Amino acid sequence: MLDNHRVFGRVTPQQKRDVVRVLQAHGHDVAMTGDGVNDVLALKDADIGVAMGNGSPATRSVAQIVLLDSRFADLPTVVAEGRRVLGNIERVASLFLTKTVYACLMALAIGVLQLPFPFLPRHLTLVSALTIGIPGFFLALAPNTARVRSGFVPRVLRFAIPSGLVAGAASLSAYGLARASSATDLKQDRTTAVITLFIVAMWVLGIVARPWHPWTIALLLSMVGLFVLALAVPFARNFFDLDPFGWLVDFEAALCGAAGVVALEVGWRVAKWVDRHHPAPTA
Repeated sequence: MLDNHRVFGRVTPQQKRDVVRVLQAHGHDVAMTGDGVNDVLALKDADIGVAMGNGSPATRSVAQIVLLDSRFADLPTVVAEGRRVLGNIERVASLFLTKTVYACLMALAIGVLQLPFPFLPRHLTLVSALTIGIPGFFLALAPNTARVRSGFVPRVLRFAIPSGLVAGAASLSAYGLARASSATDLKQDRTTAVITLFIVAMWVLGIVARPWHPWTIALLLSMVGLFVLALAVPFARNFFDLDPFGWLVDFEAALCGAAGVVALEVGWRVAKWVDRHHPAPTA
């Protein structure tokens, strides 16, 4: 009956609840709106209960959403805001967790290998600010119309763990190549690792910021420009203890950074293919 009819009259409170349960049994996500006591049972069982601000206290107490101005036309705006917040939280969480993964990997690897740590605190401050901190602020406030999907934590982990491992492995590889060469000193070796980490971390940011828009492209280019200034301006270069002037430093950083970028892009495309063929429920 529910599949063939859209309007029902003189429905009792129990019948409203039955309608909600039948729809849920057929795999639907059900939203229920109401303002009176007779809507309480259905509001309580619905996946999303929406009460009017001028409705009864019982109705407002069981609803997940209360429209204070009692305007149902405002609900699409509420849904859009919820999607924006949840979608952007996932973006920012992916960035921060990626950093956690590669920091842990490098700490463990350097402890086992008994090498000088490849980064000074100021190095990580520079890379984190340009690839996570500043971009994360703008991404958190950006428009996001993607529908909310279940599996937030597994999805973030599936992105952040491989990305963090790639970033850490690329940086360690560049640092190891630099350390193996007698043509560079420790400062240049660390600079190699910093440049490599920035290249890979920027690509992680680029993936998280997709689909690209003019403002996201401007954001990415701005971060790259700031990093180039940190390498080129003498005061900034000395403050961050960097020495990028050497063909070997730049070559090894570019080589390992490019390998990391390729690994990230292939992994992202594989993950998108899997997600396309095994999509999570949306809301």
